[in-house]
Amino acid sequence: MAEPKRPWVKIGDTMRPVADLQNRAERAARGFEQFGVAQGDVVAIYLRNDFAMIEASVGAGLVGAYVTPINWHNTMEEARYVLENSGAKTLVIHADLLQVVGAAIPPTVRTIVVETPPALRAAYRVSAEAAAAPPGAIEWETWLSRLTPKAPPFAVSPGSMIYTSGTTGHPKGVRRNPPTPEQMDSVLEVMRIIGGLHAYDGRMEDVVLLIPGPAYHSSPNGWLFTLLKMGANIVVEPKFDAEGMLARIAAERVTHVLAVPTMFVRLLALPEAVKRKYDLSSVVQVMHVGAPCAPHVKRGMIDWWGPVITEHYGSTEVGAVTYCTAQQWLDHPGTVGKPIEGCTVVAMDAEGRELPAGQSGEIVCGGRIYADFTYHGDNAKRRRSARGDLVATGDVGYFDADGFLHLSGRASDMIIFGGTNIYPAEIEAELLKVPGVADCAVFGIPDPDYGEQVCAFIQPEPGAQINEDAVRADLRMRLASYKIPRRIEFVDMLPREDTGKIFKRKLREPFWAGEGRSI
Repeated sequence: MAEPKRPWVKIGDTMRPVADLQNRAERAARGFEQFGVAQGDVVAIYLRNDFAMIEASVGAGLVGAYVTPINWHNTMEEARYVLENSGAKTLVIHADLLQVVGAAIPPTVRTIVVETPPALRAAYRVSAEAAAAPPGAIEWETWLSRLTPKAPPFAVSPGSMIYTSGTTGHPKGVRRNPPTPEQMDSVLEVMRIIGGLHAYDGRMEDVVLLIPGPAYHSSPNGWLFTLLKMGANIVVEPKFDAEGMLARIAAERVTHVLAVPTMFVRLLALPEAVKRKYDLSSVVQVMHVGAPCAPHVKRGMIDWWGPVITEHYGSTEVGAVTYCTAQQWLDHPGTVGKPIEGCTVVAMDAEGRELPAGQSGEIVCGGRIYADFTYHGDNAKRRRSARGDLVATGDVGYFDADGFLHLSGRASDMIIFGGTNIYPAEIEAELLKVPGVADCAVFGIPDPDYGEQVCAFIQPEPGAQINEDAVRADLRMRLASYKIPRRIEFVDMLPREDTGKIFKRKLREPFWAGEGRSI
């Protein structure tokens, strides 16, 4: 069968031309209008990686509505909060997920149910019964088939209103006004810089972007819809699988990959025979973001894949603000890059003063369109997050003498042990070097004498003979004594998102229950 005309999108084994997706999005836009969705309203998306997620998101933008993709790992109450707080008028949801959170949907929200497709049924072990829309529901395919496409002119899409996750309080919806042409140009320019896309000016149809993680996260969501607008071909994985990712790169001749460090850990853990099995020569750039990457992990990926591994840093509020190439990282191990032209990044002390090189402080920054955002329904949170004209990211870090930013960890994750600040990311990076450790999570738990103590949950490699004494002995060679975990738990499997990122909150919550502290 001939390949569809470029640009196209492929999910699982199904490939569709973008022109077909656009037609279906225009039909969805007509339907949203009939439901009363208008400029500035919200369409909530409770979908795994699926064509309906793309069509509904683009369709909402055509009528000027915000799209709020919801993390479908949420509990029912977490889902209820986002639906209520966002004021969503319409919800598009997979049938099997409706069974989980249906009771949380406010009665005022018009719900459209998408039959869970075969690729997702296989990936998430969904039965045929659970995958079907319930009787009487508005079913996505039937609904679209009865609609005619909305005709131009279309509204200017305000984009996604992503709810940021955090360790304290409810998540916050980051809301912006529809971008001006100048702002959109700035967004596209940043993407060209951090994606190495200037080499593809005038030939974006040669780009094949792989998104292996869930698109409800801000980075994959932004990359997906921005490169769709730019005319690239896009491969979206239904669910991350390390060997499956290599196979997909080889089969589709992927040029660009968006990844998070946990994916690197999974890839490096593959048997050598599997690593050598697939042709990865088409890859010209791997953009990683989202979490600190342990130096030995990143060095391992550069040794394997070559100088295609790049990194950018930012937040949902400000977008990408720093960038570094593989060589820059090798010259400055551990860095997340230098500020991108037009962006401001500063390390500040508690009094809001800029710190000199080498001194850690709160990272505050401004992207190219950052000043435009508010926190939906709570401008007070927007003001509290600000440091003058800049915005706090919640991270702590410092600049080296050459102006490269290094992160120490999340301010909210910081463990205060007897008045001493400890950052879990540093300990996690060292734990991953311990023989037999496949993955780990470090966080603070209550301590009657010191306020908090360091706790580590460790997932051993299959068959590894490992114990607390061996772990501590290894860490003592590289960490100060007060950073050594006082409590170590070994578990067969750490709780994870689709990306492999650990749900640290689920591990931490039982220790703080009844302590009167929000986590």
